[in-house]
Amino acid sequence: MESILFEYAWVLLVLIVLEGLLAADNAVVMAVMVKHLPKVQQQKALFYGLLGAFVFRFGALFLITFLVNIWQIQALGAIYLLYIAIKSIYDQRHHKDDNPDKKKRKQSGFWMTVLKVEIADIAFALDSMLAAVALAVTLPELGNFHIGGINGGQFIVMLIGGIIGLVMIRFAARQFVMLLEKYPVLETAAFLIVGWVGVKLTVMTLAHPNVQIIDTEFPHSAPWKITFWVVLAAIAIGGYLAAVVKKRKS
Repeated sequence: MESILFEYAWVLLVLIVLEGLLAADNAVVMAVMVKHLPKVQQQKALFYGLLGAFVFRFGALFLITFLVNIWQIQALGAIYLLYIAIKSIYDQRHHKDDNPDKKKRKQSGFWMTVLKVEIADIAFALDSMLAAVALAVTLPELGNFHIGGINGGQFIVMLIGGIIGLVMIRFAARQFVMLLEKYPVLETAAFLIVGWVGVKLTVMTLAHPNVQIIDTEFPHSAPWKITFWVVLAAIAIGGYLAAVVKKRKS
């Protein structure tokens, strides 16, 4: 039981980090969208936009989780995690900066701004939910109840991660950006962890009873679990040490 709770804690931590990374980008977009409004309206626009995103995120979880037991969905989840990990690290290495369109546009009113904020939040929510589902299905089942076609424990982890993501967007994104600016190596380590979880989901896909490219019991074997957690811990510790060393050198 303790080992299962440990796995849940690790995946929740990874989800929080991933949500934080997505929240940082989301917060920048939100700030650009509402900056033309008066200060009081800025806060209201962000609140209404995030409220709509929360309702969408919660409802969409039920639809998505009906599909997670299909091996093709697991394969897509693995590909997605590996894609965002590889793409993010590649972009960091090549210093590819997104340059938003700086052309002046007619400023939107309050409710139109709210609508734009909600659409942007929904786009980010879809992104993070797919990652959350892909991460959650790598966990062992906890409890005998199911929600939306997925084990209740896995669903709760996804829901908590989603809520934390929204909180980060609203309250903590700026601090997270400052932390990444201070220790940029942590971002690389975070995406390496996401990629490694993608590898775990790939193993689960290959061992699926309808695929059976590898032994169906391999994902649950002691050697694989030990390998997975040792590598995961090495990435986390290595990322922290690299960040500290680089900070001292600079």
